[in-house]
Amino acid sequence: GMNVIQEIKRINEEELSRGVAGGAGSWHAQYRDSAYVFVGGLPYDLVEGDVLCVFSQWGEVEDINLVRDEKTGKSKGFAFIKYEDQRSTVLAVDNFNGVELLGRLIRVDHVAKYKLPSHLREKEEAEEENSGHYGPEGDGEEESKYRPGHAYEGAELANKFNIHKGVDLYGGPDDSDDGSGEDSDE
Repeated sequence: GMNVIQEIKRINEEELSRGVAGGAGSWHAQYRDSAYVFVGGLPYDLVEGDVLCVFSQWGEVEDINLVRDEKTGKSKGFAFIKYEDQRSTVLAVDNFNGVELLGRLIRVDHVAKYKLPSHLREKEEAEEENSGHYGPEGDGEEESKYRPGHAYEGAELANKFNIHKGVDLYGGPDDSDDGSGEDSDE
């Protein structure tokens, strides 16, 4: 497992040193003090753990706020994510804006200034503690906190985001072979 992570990190470092790091002219530069990105168009059944899994590919995620309806607690389909290293926001925006996730097109954008209003943050933290999403307490704090949610366990995400497999763009539909005998009356 470790070497895949190192490989991603290495690619990220390369991308950063090549394109972004020096370029004050880059459109990213105006956001260089903000480590937040805005993510919109998220599938509604993703929980924080799912979003974290996807976005931690571009760096250590420090904070995530999946915005939920105040009354129902349902996801509104957008989130704010704070990276430990601001440069990760550049990678996330470049690589994930316009990507399809479980059939929805997601939008990823820099956020210049982002602060969650304190009453929301407190509510968020209270819910975090009572939430059943993260499995039983006590089997390793960090582990259970960020366990992928149910929506993430489908194969669809694995295919799209597995850096080794990639998506087979040229494979035809699977049923083309066994469809051939269909009009014979048996």
